[in-house]
Amino acid sequence: MENISQAFKQATLSVMEPANKIIILSHKNPDGDAVGSGLALYHFLKELGKDVCFIVPNQLPVYLNWMPGYEDVLVYEKQKETGRELLKNADVLIMVDFNHRSRLSEAGDYVIPLKTPKFLIDHHPHPEAIAEHIYSRTSASSTAEMVYEFIAGIFGTQYVSQTVATCLFVGIMTDTGSFSYNSSEPLTFEIVAALLKKGIDKDYITDKVYNNFSEHRLRLMGHAMNQRMVVFPEYQAAYLYLTRSDMETFQFEAGDSEGFVNYPLSIRGIVFSAIFIEKDDHTKCSFRSKGDFPANLVAKEHFGGGGHINAAGGESKTTLAETIKKFESILPTYKSYLHE
Repeated sequence: MENISQAFKQATLSVMEPANKIIILSHKNPDGDAVGSGLALYHFLKELGKDVCFIVPNQLPVYLNWMPGYEDVLVYEKQKETGRELLKNADVLIMVDFNHRSRLSEAGDYVIPLKTPKFLIDHHPHPEAIAEHIYSRTSASSTAEMVYEFIAGIFGTQYVSQTVATCLFVGIMTDTGSFSYNSSEPLTFEIVAALLKKGIDKDYITDKVYNNFSEHRLRLMGHAMNQRMVVFPEYQAAYLYLTRSDMETFQFEAGDSEGFVNYPLSIRGIVFSAIFIEKDDHTKCSFRSKGDFPANLVAKEHFGGGGHINAAGGESKTTLAETIKKFESILPTYKSYLHE
């Protein structure tokens, strides 16, 4: 594909073709794009005859447990010794859907110092120099879109099997909210068309992604919208929050809060939304916005994170209550952005 430089193509072929043991890595709290991109590469490299392992820092979303290869993914926090042994002996590391070492959590402290050749494929802005070979394209809808370019553009479309195509479609669909944002380039739909031609079952995939949750998750969503949503019409902003008690009451599973942060944006006039989730030692923060309001600027300036202009994340080392208080206090600072 024309978006990939000749230097990156040549490095890929010269480094990866003789390699046998290849590790794929993605970010903590992996979403559909992280899982879809990683599993697509996993199946592609297996087809090439490579010895491959896909590693994520922590638990995979339960709602994606139907995806081919899901059970093969190694969760680093559960199998640290095995993970380190595999990483130490790898010939190549491929990192997808993140571009800062902090997104690897504890695993980053072990991964980044390794002298193993590293490749990075990612669509988030401002990549950190954590790999020798970087394919970064912020205009891409998703990392899965870029992984398609990587496989088809360097090795050939014959390597995009139906299984690979299924994984890539999950990544593209989930990272664009079913093509409702981050999906204005014709190339995105050209790639989706190519995936459909591989025989993927779009309706089956959509059903599995969006209708594969527990009853408890739906009740948690209702609780969040009714009891845990705060709206600031004067700032065209809103936020949700979940306590540890909430998650215990509603038998929370990894991935259950996926998408909650988007719902306040359906309120007339709201252009900025956040969700704060209480963890044992920190508060997880996610931000979404419409138009030109920079959600990533809020994440970067106040919550040690970053991301896209309309979708970003971070975390706070303070309590949930203190994090919320801070968020409320900074809203006036962004009032000029919040009024269209």
